[in-house]
Amino acid sequence: MFDLLNEIYNSMKKNKLRTFLTGFSIAWGIFMLIILLGSGNGLKNGMSENFKYMSSNSVTLWPGWTSEPWKGMQKGRTVTLKQKDVEFLTNKYKGKIYSISPSVRTSTLNISNAQEYVTLSINGIYPDYQEMRSLEMFEGRFINESDIKGKKKVLVIHKRTKEALFKNGENALGCFVNVNNIPYKIVGVYNDGFEQNPDIYAPSTTIVSIYKPNGEFNNISFEVKGISSPKEMEAFITDLRNNLSILHNFKPDDRNALWIRDRLSDYLQTQGIFNGIALFVWIIGIGTLIAGVVGISNIMLITVKERTKEFGIRKAIGATPSSILKLVFIESIFITALFGYVGMVFGVGLTELINYVLEMNSSGPSNPENMTMFRNPTVDLSVVFLATFILIVAGVIAGYVPAKKAVSIKPIDALRGE
Repeated sequence: MFDLLNEIYNSMKKNKLRTFLTGFSIAWGIFMLIILLGSGNGLKNGMSENFKYMSSNSVTLWPGWTSEPWKGMQKGRTVTLKQKDVEFLTNKYKGKIYSISPSVRTSTLNISNAQEYVTLSINGIYPDYQEMRSLEMFEGRFINESDIKGKKKVLVIHKRTKEALFKNGENALGCFVNVNNIPYKIVGVYNDGFEQNPDIYAPSTTIVSIYKPNGEFNNISFEVKGISSPKEMEAFITDLRNNLSILHNFKPDDRNALWIRDRLSDYLQTQGIFNGIALFVWIIGIGTLIAGVVGISNIMLITVKERTKEFGIRKAIGATPSSILKLVFIESIFITALFGYVGMVFGVGLTELINYVLEMNSSGPSNPENMTMFRNPTVDLSVVFLATFILIVAGVIAGYVPAKKAVSIKPIDALRGE
């Protein structure tokens, strides 16, 4: 076995250019396949990460202005969302709608603790907002029903907001902060979301009573059950718009009067786009792999042709055809496996390096958790090993046919170099 490996080494050393071209073709095919698949996975993982912060079956309503006259009323009337709309939705679509929460946002406020302060707005919500937004608590609790009923002055802040207000790492839970000179108690710290300026949450009843005496909400969000396709969601939204048009006296098809956005359509559309991208990446990757196979095949054909005289000499001194074929096979497998491994190492190494840089940038203290389009661009190693195996088989098959033909030639004819 050692003599065989030594012979393969001498053959590779003697034909450096041929060996390099064969190896480069193999390594490049594996490397590009990994990079392409990793890029596709990174895009898909990034979008999936962004969508996890909001339920895919959620619907959000925003008030607008009527753009068409209706039943004797002029266009340009303001549509407002208030508590009656929450009650209407809850009663009208009982069993269909769950996890409902209005959102009422204040203007920018100064929130201070001793000498430290931040300038942010406060978002008044219901307890169900936590489930819809997939907020994970870092410390303490979220807003609860008792806070809503008692109109309590309590806040849930982001971890970054805590770090800004409590520089020395003090415990924020139970501490009071001043919000434009009104004391609020911190009851929870969360560590989710990708906003550059993270939200501060408070009971919606508290925000309405202090800052929004007219009782108007900025929007209302809720989740729906039993809907799994865009067609079903479209039918639900049409029925929803018709019912709300009666409640608010606007034309049912006046889209400017009430803006409705459902996440399911966005999610399915985005999934469709990324499935298309994944298919395109696979096509390009397979094309690259085929190019590698063709490259190996051509080089092996040339290699065997160049070595026809060598095969004749081997047969003349007593080598059997099977031993010559064995040499070709092992040399082909050795070169393909070696350079395939090199391509795999460089490809996996690059994707892991990119993933490491992305994770460092997203988790560093000075880098806010922004929405990302690219995350974890890595590849399943089983795919890489399968691609390498395909190249090895291609190299063996490409070398077998001409080698079989070459060793079947009589030594005297082979020595003529035909």
